Amino acid sequence: MDSGAVAHLREVLAETGWVERTRELGRALRTTRSPGGLLLVGTPGDEPWHLTAHLTDEARLSGLPQLAPTLVRWSPPAGAPAHLRVGLERIERTTRGETLFVVAGQQAPAPLLERVDDARRVGATILALESGDAELAGLAHDAIAVPEHAPVSFDGAQHLVSIAAGEIPQRPGLRERLARLLDKMSGPRVSD
Repeated sequence: MDSGAVAHLREVLAETGWVERTRELGRALRTTRSPGGLLLVGTPGDEPWHLTAHLTDEARLSGLPQLAPTLVRWSPPAGAPAHLRVGLERIERTTRGETLFVVAGQQAPAPLLERVDDARRVGATILALESGDAELAGLAHDAIAVPEHAPVSFDGAQHLVSIAAGEIPQRPGLRERLARLLDKMSGPRVSD
């Protein structure tokens, strides 16, 4: 999905609360303190490659190196490049100031939940994009559930979160603030 398609998706979802909710999770991703401190893990059958690539791009484009995630894999091959052979033991070494972002379009298995709980106990921030997994959501400091009949697909939600993570909030200028104030003071406009 390119940036134009994501912009269109945001327009379609503007009144549903999904855009603001994904912006909140994107802002939470930006609180990771250091490059390499954002750990991204999925389930054994679905590693979040696509989201990893998008967050890496957002880190580069926004100038926020802490957004470049470390992809944590369930069974990394021994001969893979260093950045592709980070295994679950990396979660066991998670420290305060790091963020563990769990992307689970299906139920998170018990071994993952145990590692997430351990990471939370040492002070890592736990974020989740999940599909209605109450246990995972209960462990997360912030989570978005994407149920089966949501107005956005699980893949679409990942795109919204990655774009939101790279956004640098713009403070409105004086004219914009005055216009909003005048709109609030004058009340709703009634057409003839």
